Order: sequence, then structure tokens, then C-alpha cells
Amino acid sequence: MRYRTLDPELIVDTAERLEERIADRFPEAGLRGVAAELVSLSRDLAKAAKALESPIWWLRGLIIAAVVAGALVFLFVGTILPLIHISQADDAVQSVQGIEATINMMILAVLGFLALTRTEERIKRKQVFRQLHGLRSLIHVIDMHQLTKDPAALSADFRPTTHSPARITNAADLARYLDYCSEMLSITGKIAALFAQSVNDDVVIDGVNDIENLASNLSRKIWQKITLIDGRPAPQRSAPATGPASQPAPLPPRAPAQ
Repeated sequence: MRYRTLDPELIVDTAERLEERIADRFPEAGLRGVAAELVSLSRDLAKAAKALESPIWWLRGLIIAAVVAGALVFLFVGTILPLIHISQADDAVQSVQGIEATINMMILAVLGFLALTRTEERIKRKQVFRQLHGLRSLIHVIDMHQLTKDPAALSADFRPTTHSPARITNAADLARYLDYCSEMLSITGKIAALFAQSVNDDVVIDGVNDIENLASNLSRKIWQKITLIDGRPAPQRSAPATGPASQPAPLPPRAPAQ
């Protein structure tokens, strides 16, 4: 079962290592702060997802008490006011009305029981979407940091304007920066998947899929930039000059054999 479920601790460890890698390569960049926020958020959401796995015992106890109380009331009313006292045998209309009222009461009791049993799902669903809202916001923050990292800035013909943002002019550093953003988006998708793993609810699964699709689409856009960087022609090195100066020095003559 180890490779069939996501381990929250491993996800947090991956986020921590990513934050350390960003700090080593870009210590002054704002992306380092975003990575630290991702680590903090991953810890909080991992705990929240773990807490949602256990049932809400106080709510289940309240539902059981309400069902028992309703059953006792129904038996009490049926004992004190039996159907034969409510409608006489010679009154068919009142008998039909009494049977219809009993059926309606039973239907309402069943619907009330179903509504109570789904209360726990609605409470957990609301908690999940509250947590996913913060994760969605962080995804957009990550996208904002890669927005101005354009491979066109590596071109020799690129001319920045007065209001142009700071650019990364090294191709290797720019590719690594974008790769870090892609890794962060991937981690956010795995954090969201923890809630689908903890709460088996179709609405929650759809919300988690929306988060994963958002992160995947933004990551795909980042990898298009990385592909442009990798496809750039390598700088050509100047060929060695051909001429007398480049000719190898002649070897000294050998001494005559004795």
C-alpha cells in the first residue's frame, strides 16, 4: 500500500528541499519567499487533510440521538393514538386519510435521516474548499513570478525599455528558474490530491481536479519557454588561426649515434 497512496510527509520533504535549492541558486529572488510559503502551506494542508480522514464523532452521536428520539416519538404516538381510534371502520374516507398521513410521516422521517447522514459530507466539503482556495491563490502567485521570465531577453537583439523588469540574462539560470516554478506547481497539485484521498466525495474530487488542471496548464506554458531556451543555437567558438604561427615547432635534430 506504500505506492498506492500519497505520503504527506514526503510531499512536505520535497517542498523543503526545493526551497533549499532555490535559496542556494537564487538567494535574493522573490521566488525563494514563494517557496517558503509553499512549505508552510504544505504542512498546514497536510495536517488538515489528515484530520478529515477521521469521522466527526460528535455529529454522528447527534444524528443517532435524533433518530432514536424520532423513533420513540413515533412509537409513542402510535401507542397512545392507534389507527383504530383515529378512524372507525365504517368511515372509509378517514381511514384512507389516516393511512396517507402515516405514509407521509414515514417518508419525511426517511428524508430527514438521509439529510442528517449527509451533513458530515457537507461540513467536510466546505472545509476542503476553504483550504483549496488558499492553494489556488498560491498557484497564481507562482505564475506571476515566471511571467516576466521571457527567453526573448537572451537574444542579442533584445533592447529593454525604461520600465522593463529585471531580466535573467544567463540561459542556464533562466531555464533553472523556470524549472523551479514548474516543480512548485507540481507540488501544489499533489497537495490538492491529498484531500481527494482523505474525503471520498465526488464534489471534492472535481474541485481537486480543477486545481490539478490549473497547475498542469501553467506548467505546460513554462515548459514551452524552457523548450525555446534549449532550442537556442549554442554560441560558436572562434576557430584556431591557420598560418605559420599555428604550425607546430620543429623538433631538434637527433644526435649522431655513437
